[in-house]
Amino acid sequence: MPVTTRTVEYPADGLTMVGHLALPEGADRRPAVLIGPEGPGLNDFQRRRADALAELGYVALAFDINGGRWFSDPEEMLAYAMPLLGDPDRMREIGHAALGVLRSAPRTDPDRIAAIGYGTGGAIALELGRDGVDLRAIGTINALTTGRPGEAARIRCPVWAGVGSEDPIMPPAQREAFTAEMQEAGVDWRLVVYGGAQHAFHHPTVDHAVLPGVAHHARHAERAWRDVVGLLDECLPVVSPA
Repeated sequence: MPVTTRTVEYPADGLTMVGHLALPEGADRRPAVLIGPEGPGLNDFQRRRADALAELGYVALAFDINGGRWFSDPEEMLAYAMPLLGDPDRMREIGHAALGVLRSAPRTDPDRIAAIGYGTGGAIALELGRDGVDLRAIGTINALTTGRPGEAARIRCPVWAGVGSEDPIMPPAQREAFTAEMQEAGVDWRLVVYGGAQHAFHHPTVDHAVLPGVAHHARHAERAWRDVVGLLDECLPVVSPA
């Protein structure tokens, strides 16, 4: 299916964010998906994910978290990402700004939106849910973050989470805290643990230094993407125009 893409700039978190909007063929309204990047920022990997979803018939926005920057230095990335991850209100501001861009796209059905994300972008997707946003699904990879007490009860859609079994950044204790929060809140949740995979296993290998415990796992990357697409197909199916 032919796809149209364009760069979109919008304000959030005191920055000019630079997102990537992908539109499917046609002129009718379609279900839409937010795609959040990991800590280093938005790059071609997430842009291609948006394009792939548009090929399936979704309007897709790969949103920005760093004002157009990509952090190749792990320490610089952590210095920026860790304060953000510790501030739910900032994460929600970034998420709501991106959601506003996606909702305003002429092809978007504003009542049929899902949010998926990797790492920091996944944490932002979860915070939108904890803020009570009406989403059809939330899918995250490497983002088993917990929120402020009681706020997970405001999540109004199924939550799917994927993580590598050998991820030192999202260890078993973090998995347990996340699933306990979801269960206590009565959320329809699922957790898939990909055996042998480390952190950011979904992302192709990069040519710069990475944090310890970060490594690509090709088979599980493909499986995780199929699982995300399956979540969307279940909760946010594309209905072709008659």
